[in-house]
Amino acid sequence: MTEKPQQKIPFGILVFHGFTATIDSVSLLVDALNRTGLPVRAPLLAGHGSSSPEALRGITCTDWLTDAEKAFGQLSAVCEKIILVGHSMGALLALHLAAKYEGQVDSLVLAAPAIKLFSLLSPGRPLYCLASLLARVKKKWDLKTACNDQQLAVSTGRYPWVPTDAILSFFLLIEKTITELDQVKVPVLILHNRRETTVLPESATMIYNTIATGATNKAIVWLEHSEHQMFCDSERELAVRAIADFIDRRVSA
Repeated sequence: MTEKPQQKIPFGILVFHGFTATIDSVSLLVDALNRTGLPVRAPLLAGHGSSSPEALRGITCTDWLTDAEKAFGQLSAVCEKIILVGHSMGALLALHLAAKYEGQVDSLVLAAPAIKLFSLLSPGRPLYCLASLLARVKKKWDLKTACNDQQLAVSTGRYPWVPTDAILSFFLLIEKTITELDQVKVPVLILHNRRETTVLPESATMIYNTIATGATNKAIVWLEHSEHQMFCDSERELAVRAIADFIDRRVSA
């Protein structure tokens, strides 16, 4: 007797953390999403969560894309539609999956999407042409605190420094994602910090204006007092609530 295929759950949620961070950096959000009763997955990306940033040395953007594809495939096996949520570099992974798997992706949440960085050495910035040259002599970069409110800042497992070759891999992912933006057609919620100093606020407007999603199905929520790690800063509850409300509307539509 042939077994009937298991019926899929209508929605699942896939959450990606950012560059040099861990799942801890989005734990407040993941906890809130778990309360929806929907399946939630938040994979740890290659080279992250180790005792030393050295774990990132030799890791490429292909490794992170592979992690994202694997997690997406596993969740898609049990869910009809996936809601993708990404913070910073994780937003780039979410955008890639939305461009590639339009029929399986319900919608996107992009939190401080790292398309355009403050660093003058990053893609689209004046000194990007020097980045690979500088990497030959400077093998690691120290990272600054990414929270405005130090009393509310929590341990995110974020590395204090990063190998330069990993930064160049991050830059390659930015360039790849930019070429895919106009292939994104699903509903999108973008959250961005108006005064942060890691990702330029124009990243939000650039994505909003480039994706193929219709105007009625995309929106930007601006946070006024947070740094890059918005889920560990003073407006974290506001950010989580905005995302939870968006997802509630998606699953109730």
